Amino acid sequence: MSQPVQPPNQPQQPFGGQPVEGNPYAGQPGQPVPAAPTGNPYGQQPPAPTGNPFAGQQPGQGAPFGGGAPFAPAPPARDNLLLGVAVALGAAIVAGILYGVIAGSIEREVGYAAVGVGFLVGFAASKVGGSNPAVIAASAVFSIGGVYLGQLIGISMILSDLAQIPFSEVVGDHFDTVTKAWSEEADFMTYLFLGLGAVAAVGGAKKAG
Repeated sequence: MSQPVQPPNQPQQPFGGQPVEGNPYAGQPGQPVPAAPTGNPYGQQPPAPTGNPFAGQQPGQGAPFGGGAPFAPAPPARDNLLLGVAVALGAAIVAGILYGVIAGSIEREVGYAAVGVGFLVGFAASKVGGSNPAVIAASAVFSIGGVYLGQLIGISMILSDLAQIPFSEVVGDHFDTVTKAWSEEADFMTYLFLGLGAVAAVGGAKKAG
């Protein structure tokens, strides 16, 4: 006659061991003894999250993944060569016209005005185009042209007063006479003012940079 089959994984009592208060495993050797309850059901729980994922970091620690502090945005670049040259040309034309009006009104050239033309051209061009050597060189060249333009305007205003004809007619119909008069009247001071304009342009560019 076959014997009844025991169910698998049935716990076995230790040799000679007796159940303790209905627990067949209480006396087994090698079993860890559970710690007595402390009465505080939350004593062993980790601290509740604070909502700040970086609250546990020590002072001086960087951002996660070793990134450190975020980089500050780079300032916009100022070295725009073409724009700086264009500004130098525009400033030379405007300053040259103002210089010519002053010279024609008082019927003489003013050295400070020539210096002002160059400084304005160099400062404006370098402020926009940066300290690029090409921008500084263009400022010097255009400053000479601005001072020269002012001298021609001054002569045209004087000839307009002498001939009693409109200024626009002198410039439009007798411009060759204006340039001839400039060549005949040019002296050391005339060329000195041209040079002062170029030097002042370089100084203005350095001041802006």
